Amino acid sequence: MVKKKSTAELGTENVGKLLLQYAVPAIIAMTASSLYNMVDSIFIGQGVGAMAISGLAVTFPLMNLSAAFGSMVGVGASTLMSVKLGQHDFKTAQNILGNIVTLNLLLGTLFGLITLIFLDPILYFFGASDTTIPYARDYMEIILLGNVITHSYLGLNSALRSAGHPQGAMYATILTVIINTILDPIFIYGFGWGIRGAAYATILAQALALVWQFYIFSDKKEQLHFTRGIYKLKKKIVVDTIAIGLSPFLMNSCACLVVILINKGLGEHGGDLAIGAYGIVNRILFLFIMIVIGLNQGMQPIAGYNYGAQKMDRVLQTLRYTIYGATIITTCGFLVGELMPRLCARAFTTDEQLIDMASHGMRIIVVCYPIIGFQMATTNFFQSIGHAGKSIFLSLTRQLLFLVPLLIILPHFFGLDGIWYAMPASDLIASIVTAVMLYIQMKKFKLNSIKNGQ
Repeated sequence: MVKKKSTAELGTENVGKLLLQYAVPAIIAMTASSLYNMVDSIFIGQGVGAMAISGLAVTFPLMNLSAAFGSMVGVGASTLMSVKLGQHDFKTAQNILGNIVTLNLLLGTLFGLITLIFLDPILYFFGASDTTIPYARDYMEIILLGNVITHSYLGLNSALRSAGHPQGAMYATILTVIINTILDPIFIYGFGWGIRGAAYATILAQALALVWQFYIFSDKKEQLHFTRGIYKLKKKIVVDTIAIGLSPFLMNSCACLVVILINKGLGEHGGDLAIGAYGIVNRILFLFIMIVIGLNQGMQPIAGYNYGAQKMDRVLQTLRYTIYGATIITTCGFLVGELMPRLCARAFTTDEQLIDMASHGMRIIVVCYPIIGFQMATTNFFQSIGHAGKSIFLSLTRQLLFLVPLLIILPHFFGLDGIWYAMPASDLIASIVTAVMLYIQMKKFKLNSIKNGQ
């Protein structure tokens, strides 16, 4: 029997119930994913040393760049899939699934090979020193060799959510966390592989989760499943996927540029330890960002489906609930960052100087955290309904148009603190711009509803 209820209910079920149904598994999955990265950092920091954390922090821009290509396919194609399901165009949705597999194989392989060839120059450009590059290189060589696995795993997880299987996506992510947590101490301590052991654990965990995803999509009873004829790239699907996926691609690409500037500034004003401090802060606060991303992922198929079905009251209700939830989440991040930064930093290292630097930076960065949730939810909303241009613009404002100039200017006046100050300042300005754009969009929706007699 073909399972159609999982997508049809997006247009009929209570919106609040749907958002919980789709967002909770995604939030659990994203929380698990963040913990997965955090576990790596904790084991590396405690088992290899403070400089290893700094070396790991140097790899963040390259990881962001890899994620940029992965999200362009995963988010772009899964959003397109949601809209097609809302329009009951099941044949195109099936072809999108096949194109996700092919695109990830191509992009994942090419990115991994090209970056491996130029790895050392890339890492030095990203802020590595002669002290930290051995750690960064050892870690990234393994990660890049398995890059095609990472891209495929993330792409199919996005497809699972859009195909009405948020729990399946959640189980896949939790599986990676459990396996990684088990393998990290075995590979790092037991086998004595150090930071390379953490990378091996990461790739092996993702490979096993990928097997689980293939198992789900191989079930012929599923509405969307692997079958012959869907893997050949179709121009319209690829173009539409890239158009929608440009927003997360640019967001992650900008994140890459931003982290490069942050690392270089921290290295110049505070040395390798300052880079390590940012690495710790980034891992802790990213937990809250990932939870918001999970909430947004829960919103995406609901907003996309109902927008495709022209049920605007449900679209706006989905956005409203998502903004409320995102604001609560980032406010929790603000409280953690202000009230217990030293306790959080101590989990990663015993180096007191590194703990001091991380605690100080965290308190500054979270000043405007309560409003970040609104900015992220609204940006994702525009992406979910296919307004890629608006989503791209909002992505660029926060990271490129505002943060990059502030990272260049403020250190001239405040030194090391200027780098920390730049982050909340850009968050505040970007949120104001986002509020203005959302207000304009709401007026357009209202006018269209009046014209259509709704």
